[in-house]
Amino acid sequence: MALREPDCLFCKIVAGEVPAEIVREGERTVAFRDINPQAPTHVLIIPKDHYRDAAAAGRAGRGVLDEIAVAAEEVAKAEGVAANGFRLVFNTGPGAGQTVFHVHGHLLGGRGLEWPPG
Repeated sequence: MALREPDCLFCKIVAGEVPAEIVREGERTVAFRDINPQAPTHVLIIPKDHYRDAAAAGRAGRGVLDEIAVAAEEVAKAEGVAANGFRLVFNTGPGAGQTVFHVHGHLLGGRGLEWPPG
């Protein structure tokens, strides 16, 4: 049985109750375009099971973060940004900018993302 929070936006996307532009779906993950992109390629990769944040997903010990990273690489290849490089970001907690409390990796690419910015 999947872990799900009934009021979670991303759980509703996984269940097909809220539309999203899905770019990849695996056995345990879903990737979809961010509705407020911060880069030419901005895709969110989430587990189908609900974990509040990256720390909770890591503590669960089920390989969730590993699967998100593998899915991110597959999406980056499909989107044509893997060869030049991409960023995978997890915001954990409201002070870090997390606004939806279902762990999600932001895959960003398609423009220079060097740090520090030039």
